[in-house]
This record gives sequence, structure tokens and C-alpha cells, in this order.
Amino acid sequence: MGKIIAVTGKGGTGKTTFAGLIIRALLDKRCGAVLAVDADPNSTLAETLGLKVEDTISSICEETLKAKENLPAGMAKDRYLEYRMQQSLLEKDSLSVLSMGRPEGPGCYCYVNNLLREMIKDLIDDYTYTVIDNEAGMEHLSRKTMRKIDILFVVSDFSVIGVRSAARIYNLTCAMGIKLGKSFLIVNKAKDGIQGLDKEIQNSGLTFAGTLPFDQEIEKASLDGKSLFDLPQESSAVKNINRIIKEVVLS
Repeated sequence: MGKIIAVTGKGGTGKTTFAGLIIRALLDKRCGAVLAVDADPNSTLAETLGLKVEDTISSICEETLKAKENLPAGMAKDRYLEYRMQQSLLEKDSLSVLSMGRPEGPGCYCYVNNLLREMIKDLIDDYTYTVIDNEAGMEHLSRKTMRKIDILFVVSDFSVIGVRSAARIYNLTCAMGIKLGKSFLIVNKAKDGIQGLDKEIQNSGLTFAGTLPFDQEIEKASLDGKSLFDLPQESSAVKNINRIIKEVVLS
């Protein structure tokens, strides 16, 4: 069975960048096929990986609802949705990307979440790793998009409030009855270690996995419209991610 890695955190912490760097590291190390799931309605994960999303689960749902009288003969709506969602997978070498998108109609959100959960359940066995970039905050965890997480990374910025928010997300995950393996805290945009946050990190209930320093290479790649795969191996963020992957994911 494939291993599920979930990334979450409050908005602005850099969780999508972190998720993208994890995906890059797993592919660089030839760890097997990777499924990247963008479960954030503000879908940007594919862009960080240098890919362009054409269809999302949300857009396919809305398209199907509008065309429900014109579906292929003999094909039920659920079967057609499954077929279209399989088509929506972006594939490049050992990487596949699935995007949730933003539901538009009233009452669509729960339906799209249910579809996402069922599709992930059906797909994960085909991949060595599934990396899920969750919506900022706790929305998807509270809706139980995932029933099982092997490794949870909660990303915080370099602030007391950020670490406390990460602790609340972790506590909610535990309370929701999600089958949880290992859970880790990542402090992003750290300047010089974790000096000043030590006590908050100890109180968070999360195992501290490391920091990602502010990296000008990432900022430059973003401004130039380049992907995380374009970052040099000497990038401080890439080096730190490789260490975290080695110590946490592959150990």
C-alpha cells in the first residue's frame, strides 16, 4: 500500500512550496511513482511543479451537472464522473497531479470532498507516495477528506502564533479520528535556528522535524515563473528538504 504524506498549515506559511519540495525530493531520489493531490481550492501546486491544470474535480462536477441530460448513452453519472476524473490526472514521468479546484455552486463543497476522498482511496495503491497539499487551516481535515495519514507535516511560519496554530491543527486531526502515523512540525522562513520558539515547539505536541530558511532562489523562481524543479541542488531549501526526507520519510 502506498504511503500518504499530508501537508497542512495556516495560510501564508508556505505549505504549498513545502509540499512541492517534498515531491521534488522524492522524485530526485527515485523513490517510486508519486501522486500529488492539490486539495486546496486555490490550486497552485501544479504550477510550482511546472505543470498546467486543465481540469479539476470541481470543474468536472459542474460540467457533468450542466450536461446531465447529454451524457454518453448507457453511462451513469457516477461512472462518467469517475471516467472524467481519471482523464483529469496530469502525468509526467513518475509524477501524477490531481487538483480539487474551487466548487462554485451551493452545496457543491461536501460533494467534491467526498469525490476527492473516494478517488484518493482508489488511486493510492498505484503510487509509492501520495503527497496531499491541504487547504490553509483545518477545513479538509474537519471534513475528513483523508481517513488515514502516514506522515503529517504541519507547517508554521517563524512566529509564536504560527506554532500555536500548528498545534491546534494537529489537535484537531487527533480529535477527528483520522488514523494518524507520525506527525511533524516544520518552521518555515526561519532566520537562524528556532531561538525564541523553543518553548512553543515543545508545547505543540508535534515532533520538530526542522526548518526551511528563507531562500532567495525560491523567490526568484517564483518571480521568473519557474518551477521548484529548476532550483539548484545547492539551494538551502533543497538541502534542508533532502535531509528531512532522509530522516523522516525514508527512515
